[in-house]
Formats: sequence, C-alpha cells, structure tokens
Amino acid sequence: MLNAAQELAVSHLGGPCLVIAGAGSGKTRVITHKIARLLRVGYAPGEIAAITFTNKAAAEMRERARELLDDRKAAQQLVICTFHALGVRILREDAEVLGLKPQFSILDSDDVAGLLREAGGTTEIKQARAWQWRISQWKSALLQPQQAAQQAADSEELQAARVWERYQQALAAYQAVDFDDLMVLPLRLLQQHEAVRSRWNQRLRYILVDEYQDTSDAQYQLLRLLAGQDARFTAVGDDDQSIYGWRGATLDNLRRLPEDYPDLRIIKLEQNYRSTNAILRAANAVIASNPKLYPKRLWSEHGEGEPVQLREAESEDDEAECIVARLQALRGGRGCKWSEVAVLYRANHQSRPIEQALRRANIPYLVSGGQSFFERAEIRDVCAYLRLLANTDDDPAFLRAVTTPRRGIGASTLKSLGAFASQWKVSMFEALFRDAVVAAVGARQSDALREFARLLHDIEWRERSEPAGELLRELLQAIGYEAWLQDSADNPREAAQRWSNVNDLCDWIGRKAAEDGVGLKRIAQTVALITQLGERGEQQDAVTLSTLHAAKGLEWPHVWLAGCEEGMLPLYSDERPLSEAGLEEERRLMYVGVTRARQTLTLSHCRKRRGRGRGGRACEPSRFLGELRSELPATDGKAQALARLQAMRRRLAGAEEPAC
Repeated sequence: MLNAAQELAVSHLGGPCLVIAGAGSGKTRVITHKIARLLRVGYAPGEIAAITFTNKAAAEMRERARELLDDRKAAQQLVICTFHALGVRILREDAEVLGLKPQFSILDSDDVAGLLREAGGTTEIKQARAWQWRISQWKSALLQPQQAAQQAADSEELQAARVWERYQQALAAYQAVDFDDLMVLPLRLLQQHEAVRSRWNQRLRYILVDEYQDTSDAQYQLLRLLAGQDARFTAVGDDDQSIYGWRGATLDNLRRLPEDYPDLRIIKLEQNYRSTNAILRAANAVIASNPKLYPKRLWSEHGEGEPVQLREAESEDDEAECIVARLQALRGGRGCKWSEVAVLYRANHQSRPIEQALRRANIPYLVSGGQSFFERAEIRDVCAYLRLLANTDDDPAFLRAVTTPRRGIGASTLKSLGAFASQWKVSMFEALFRDAVVAAVGARQSDALREFARLLHDIEWRERSEPAGELLRELLQAIGYEAWLQDSADNPREAAQRWSNVNDLCDWIGRKAAEDGVGLKRIAQTVALITQLGERGEQQDAVTLSTLHAAKGLEWPHVWLAGCEEGMLPLYSDERPLSEAGLEEERRLMYVGVTRARQTLTLSHCRKRRGRGRGGRACEPSRFLGELRSELPATDGKAQALARLQAMRRRLAGAEEPAC
C-alpha cells in the first residue's frame, strides 16, 4: 500500500516531477512503483531509465523492481544504473563521433596517477594525487585545460592546468577515458550532436533520478538533454540530505528545477517509516537552523519511543569504553544482534580508539566508509604470517608473507613454485620440502624459500612455551619489518603510523593470548577467522563502524553518534575555517546521522581529545547539540560523573552500562 503522498508521486506521469523525500519516507518504494505504473500504461522496459549514484543502490533498486513486476524479463530490460554507467553506455554507442573507438579503455585511479606523473615529470605519488583531485574538480565544473590555466589562482593551479593538457593528450593517444570523462564526454556528445541527442530522447522516454540532491552541474545538464522537450522525468531527493558539496554536488540543481520547468509538480514525502517520534523530533530540531528550499517536517506512526540520550566522556578512550558497555548492554539486556548496532562518526581517524576497545572486548565489527584495522596493508602483512602459522596450506597467505619483505624471490620463482605444487598436489609451503623443488625454482631461490620455511617452523615450535606477543615481536624483528616499512612508506610520519598500528596488533594479541591462556598459533587461528569474516562483509553478525557519509542510505535499530564536538562535528580547524555553506552541510551530516536510527539514538562528546599537548586538548560540545537540547533529557553534570564512576566500578563483563 502506498500512502497518499506516495500515490500522488507514482501517478504523476505527464510532466516533470520533483519528489522531496524525507529520510526513511520510502523513496525507493516510490521509484519502483512508478516504474511498474509506467509499464502498465504502455512504456516498454527499455524506454525507462532509473539513475542512482552507487552500484549497490542500483542493484537494490533492480531487485526491488524485479520483486514488484510479474515479468522478470521486463525487469531485466529496465535501464537501472549509475550516472557513470549510463555515460559508458552512451559512449560505447556513439564515441566514434568524438574520435574515440567503441572499445576505449576506462582508466582506474592508479592508472590516472601514473599518467599524471608522466605528464608532470615527477615520481611523487602525492603530487600526482593532488593534480588528480584538482583536475577532477575542473572537469566536474565543465572547464577545459585552457580555461583552467586562465582562471588559475596561483602557480600551483597553473602547473596543474598545464599537466592536465598533457594528460588529455596522453588519454587521446591511448584511446582512454577517466572516471570524470564518463560524465563530461556524454554531455558534450549530446550538446554538440543533435542527431545523437534525438536518438537518445526517443530511446529513453522516461527518466527517474534517485538522490537528486547529490547531482553535479554536469549531471543536471545531462538529465535535461536526455529528458528533452517533453520533460518526462521524476527527480527524487531531499535538500536536507545534501552532503557531497566537496565532490561537486550542488543544491542549485534543486533551486533550478522550478525555474527551468515552470509546470514542475512538487510532492513531499514526510511520513517516516523508519524511526520513532523521539528520534524524528531531534532530527527536525537539528535541521531547523538551516535555510529551507522545500520546508517539511518528518513524522512517524511508530510511537514516541525512547528518549535520545546524550553522554559526556572524559576522553576518546573513555568514549570508546562507554560505547562498548552500551553494546554489551544491548546484547545482554535486549538480545540484540551485533549487526543491529552502528557507531557513526565524522572522520575516519575517530574509529581507532573504538576499534581498540571493541577488540579488547572481543566484539566483532566491520568498518564502512573507511579502512578497518584488519584491512590496513601493514596489518594484512602481519596477519599473512599468522594465517600461515595457523594453516600452512593457505597459499594466498604464503604468497603475501614470502614477498613481504622482499627476499629476492620474484614473480617467476613463485610461478614455478606454484606449478610445481600443483603438479604434486600439495600447498606451496609443503612443496618447499620436496627434493625436486630445487630443480623447479633454482638453487639460490630454493635456499631463500627454505630459510623462510625454517623461520616459520621455529616460531611454531617455540609458540607452545613462549608468550604470544613477545614471540610475534621477535618474528617481526627477524624479518626486519619495521625497517622495511620505513623504506617503503612515502614519508617518515606514514611509516611511524603504520608501525604504531603493528604495535597495537602485537599488544592486542599479547593480551588476548594471556587472557585465554593460549599460544601464538591458537591466536593466529582467531585472527585468521576475523580476517576471513571481514572479507565476507555483510554475512557477518558484526557491529558497523561508519563515517556519516558512508552511512547515508542505511539504517540500524540502534545508533551511537560519537564525537559531537566543535571542530569535529562540525568539522573545521584553524587551517580550514568553516564557511556558512560549510556549516549548513555539516548540519545536514548531523541530520543524516540522527535519521539512521530506528529505535534508539545515543549522542556523545568528549571533554578532551589527544592532539595538542601532553594532556590533550579541551573540547566543546557541538553547537548542534545545543540546537536539539530541548529534545534531550535533562542531566545533572555532577550526578552524571558520580554515576559514571560508580557504574565503571560495578560493571562486570559488560553487564551494566557506565553512565557516561
């Protein structure tokens, strides 16, 4: 059943339509039902295009459409894809008009960085990445290299513009495009070639755009050209959830629609199907301070629900322990699955103390929108040794460990070893002990490989009687891992950070082995399980740690939003002051975070954080907390601090939450 507003949005087929879809108001339901309605009134499946921003969202939309339609073949013929995938489709058919072969190559980010290093005559990857970001911004703004050079604000921008010109020449020579070209080139094609534009207008007779507030200027212009004079399209978006200004998204696209299409039908979806009214009042209170393009107020039939909670922590470590205690209370008191809980934050670096606390408490977690501790390259290096210790038949772990650090064992040697192992039907590690391996890989290489094997056997023999943490550190010293990190990192600071992560892993393994009374091999089996579960992603019952940006479009029964402090949320610094537009976007980020919660929401801030001085820097609560203060239960600071201290003392095995 559709509610009245949803039915209006679905049934309006005759002209341009803008659906202002508040958080949790069923926008995907509206889009898929509108597709079904279009098919019923006579549109062919291939004449309908539904465009969104991520492959995951496109796949979900296609699955929802397939469930709704009786004809699975028709569902398969629908054009449901990202803007960039549609750009590829247009270019594959008509690229020759622009001088491109239909089989043009699409370069990934690393390919682009390599070409930019060549074009700029540098070996510095950091410099190439800076040019890459700047050029991407220019392409999104629909500039040409010559225009960028003319508008350059300083010598660095002028250099980037000149590098861009040489880079474009290389792309043309290689018959290749980059990610940004997948928007810019189709737009140029439709703008400059009427016959091509007319053909696509006839082919795609109705267009639906999801997350319209995240469109760039180029994407808006592409939509207008594809929709043509009939303007049969539906744009679905929410000005309160526009959080991608830094990558070219502009709210101007929402402002321009009524100007460019005077007969635009505007329909608001305000009934929320996700959250309780207590959570929605907090969301409405936060976003109320932003100027409104299309005012709305979310409401729900899910009842009042529990009050939104505010916790003050002494430091980020204290905050992390409070989060762990909350998770344990939800698990023990309500029987929640770990996967029903998310911890959200503004910046990736905030996850580190939270991850440390979760590992100490043996709580499984997955990191979204950032890099999990176990996904970091240096941790995966060390885990390769641990996985191999746990299972010497683990060939992928063997390949990573034997080449990190380098031992003079190259790709050809490993290829020969792999062929030898396959021939004898044994693992690559086991193959090292076959006499015939010397003939297969060569005497010098077999010596290096067997030295590696002896090292692993020595660790396996000693792990029965020696502390796991100390033994792991000795292994890392034996292979010269710290020195290798220093040699391979881009700069000393990066090397120090990566080595610090390795030390964290050693500390955690040492503590866990001592707690469980086991050796390194048993702990290695635990680590192997953790890494394999991480690779399976959503199949794991695990707490989600996520940046606010990555959490958009997702929801959980229980959400903890950490780091609600000035300088963190909203994010700014002395070097990066906050503009009025920036403040409004940060407030929208806060709104997105609040509206991810279905049943309970906890907000937290710290009194101090590490970063400045030995004792850390003092922190002020976020101004956004002040904006929703009326929706928070009153607290007594002294009583709260005393309760926190008492609860910390009483807490046993996570059975009780600290009152922080």
